[in-house]
Amino acid sequence: MTDNSSLNNQQQKAVESIGGPILVFAGAGSGKTRVLTHKIAYLISEIGLPPENILAVTFTNKAANEMKERVQSLVSNDVSSINIGTFHSICARILRVDCPAINFERNFTIYDQQDSRTLVRNVVDELKLDRKTFDPKSIQTHISSAKNQMIEPEEYYGYGGGFRDEKIAEIYAAYQEKLLSNNSMDFDDLLLHPLKIFNSNRSILEKYRSKFKYILVDEYQDTNKPQFTFIHQLAKEHQDICVVGDDDQSIYGWRGADINNILDFSNAFPDCTTIKLEQNYRSTGNILDAAWNIVSKNENRAEKKLWTDRDRGNLIEIGNCVTDKDESQKILEIILAEKLSGIGLDEISILYRTNAQSRIIEDILRRNSIPYQIIGSIKFYDRKEIKDLIAFLRLISNDKDEISFNRVINFPPRGIGAKSIEKINK
Repeated sequence: MTDNSSLNNQQQKAVESIGGPILVFAGAGSGKTRVLTHKIAYLISEIGLPPENILAVTFTNKAANEMKERVQSLVSNDVSSINIGTFHSICARILRVDCPAINFERNFTIYDQQDSRTLVRNVVDELKLDRKTFDPKSIQTHISSAKNQMIEPEEYYGYGGGFRDEKIAEIYAAYQEKLLSNNSMDFDDLLLHPLKIFNSNRSILEKYRSKFKYILVDEYQDTNKPQFTFIHQLAKEHQDICVVGDDDQSIYGWRGADINNILDFSNAFPDCTTIKLEQNYRSTGNILDAAWNIVSKNENRAEKKLWTDRDRGNLIEIGNCVTDKDESQKILEIILAEKLSGIGLDEISILYRTNAQSRIIEDILRRNSIPYQIIGSIKFYDRKEIKDLIAFLRLISNDKDEISFNRVINFPPRGIGAKSIEKINK
C-alpha cells in the first residue's frame, strides 16, 4: 500500500481521483511532482495497474529520471517498465518500431538544430536561391513554426501568397524530401510522424491506446498543437488521463506552446474533474503577494491564488540603475553587504536575462576578488569534436545520412574539395 498521509487534502484528492479526465492546476511550489509520483504509485499499488500500461510524459529527461526513482521508492513493485519520458523520447520509441509505416527505416538519424540548418542551407543552394534573401536560420524557424502548427509543405503554399512565401514553401517541401531520402528526422518530425502513423494505420493507433491505459502529463501548459493531438489521440477513447500544469507559468508561447490546451482542457475532455493545488511550500508570503499582484492582471487565466503558512519573510527590494555599470556596482555592493552579515558566497545567485549581460558583472567581480561560477556554457553535444564523433557513429548506423557524411568526409583533412563532395552527393 502507498502512504499518502504526507499529502495535504487537495494533493490527496488529486492522487486518489481515478476514472475520467482529471485537470490539476498546480501553482508554483505546490508539490505537483509529489502528486504525480504518488498518483503513479497509487495506480500500481492500489488500483493494480501494471507499470507497463502507464504513460507519464515530462518535459526534461532529468525530470523523467527523477520521477521514476521517486515512484520506485514508494512501491515494492519493479517499475522499470513504466513508460516515463519526454514527448520527444516517447515518440522516438514509437517511431523506432513503427516508422516503416511511413517509409522510414528503423535506423533513422535524428537531426539536431545545427544539422537541420545545414540541410536547409543545402536546399537553398540546390534551388539556386540567395542565402541573404533566404537566410537558412530564418527559413529553419519558418519551417519549425509551420510544423508546430501542423502545417504540411503542400498547405504552406496557401499562406502569405507572395514570392517569398512561395519559395519558403518550396524549400520546406524539398527539405522534407531530403530528410526522407537521408532516412532522417528533425526534432519537430519526432512529434509529427507518430500522428501520421496513427492517422494512416488504425491498428497501430489501437495498439498504443491499449498499451497506454493511463496517461499522465506534466507541465501541460507548455504543450503545443502536435503534443496535444498526440495525447488526445491516445486518451480520447478510454478518457483515463491526468494532466498537471499552471497557466500562470506558461512561458513557451514563442516556441509554439498553446496556453489554451490547459484552459480549454474541459472542451477536449468533457466531464473532467478540476483540482487546484494552491498551498505553496517554497516561498514566503511577501513573495507570493508580489507574484499574485502581477499574474492576477492577466485576462486569460484560471482563477486561483497561492497561499502559504510560512512567515511573511523579507520585503522585496527594487533598485533603479541608469547604466549596466551602475547595475554591476549595485550588485557588488549587495554581495559585500550580505557577506559581512554572514551569508556565504555560495548562497548568492545572480540571474540575468541574456548571456551578454554576464561580462560586465564578471569584470567587477574579478576586480574585487569575488570568486564566481558561470552556470551554463557551450553544450557538450554542441562541441565540434563531439559532433564530429557522433557524425561518424551515425554514418556507421545509417549510410544514407548526407549531413553526417558531409561533416566528416574531409575531417581530418583529406584534400577533398567542394566540387568533389558535390559530385559524390549526386
